[in-house]
Amino acid sequence: MVHIIVYATFVSDPAGRVTHIQRKPLKHRDYEVDLTSRLGKTQVVTQVAPLNQQAGYYCSVCECVVKDSANYLDHINGKKHQRALGMSMRVERATLKQVQERFESLKRRKTDFTEQDFETRLVKQQEEEEERKRRRKEKKKEKKREKLLEEEPPDDAEVAALMGFGGFGTTKK
Repeated sequence: MVHIIVYATFVSDPAGRVTHIQRKPLKHRDYEVDLTSRLGKTQVVTQVAPLNQQAGYYCSVCECVVKDSANYLDHINGKKHQRALGMSMRVERATLKQVQERFESLKRRKTDFTEQDFETRLVKQQEEEEERKRRRKEKKKEKKREKLLEEEPPDDAEVAALMGFGGFGTTKK
């Protein structure tokens, strides 16, 4: 015997008629939530800026701004956001066959992963880290060069001659 459960809500329209809205059960996200793309970035925020350009994380579905990543994650997993997407907060029950298929796919994925794949990923990650360090060192050197150029006093012999002496008389170098 199979039981089919339908979750629905009833809404009344302006004419007073009651309409029936059926919501889909909750499902997995098919995308990864990007919480780190703006990490370490500076952004100028004004009071008259539109919502999507204000400080924090903007939800285009609910048209709201959340101030930090933890609250943003809570929001997109929450009831208000899921309702706006047209989903109920109930999950669809899985059958035994679906669970077994899922275990098989995970098992295949585990066997496909080899030690060589791990080593190549590790080497690639180390190369990327070295490249980041190299770029950071270059930036530091460039800033240091710019700072030294700014600190050097201009060697203006004409100004010294007009003032009546040969040099400014500094002994520090």
